[in-house]
Amino acid sequence: MQTLIEVNKKEENGVSIFEFTGELDETNADKTFKTIYDDIGQFEGKKILFNLSGLKYINSKSIGYIADVFSNIEDADGKMYISNCSDWVKDILELVGITTIIPTVDTEKEAVSAMG
Repeated sequence: MQTLIEVNKKEENGVSIFEFTGELDETNADKTFKTIYDDIGQFEGKKILFNLSGLKYINSKSIGYIADVFSNIEDADGKMYISNCSDWVKDILELVGITTIIPTVDTEKEAVSAMG
């Protein structure tokens, strides 16, 4: 059975914002990130924000996908931020070192402003 994850996309000041709600795990990571890659399209010069405010769980495969999206964005002269992590998700991301690679801020507004 697939775990429930919802990703809503919106645009603000040229930043594509992906808002995650639910859990990212083995049952839904591949499908979820295929959709995100399709939504992003060409990485060239893109500004991407992953708002993780509604994320209750994240597995290592999903963290790998997030790192891959960042790598593609960085290689294509774009920008990417992570925002609105719960304490638990932020602890996991810090533990694996993602927060030292991908700029991570407290609020969506901070990230949009930083990429502006």
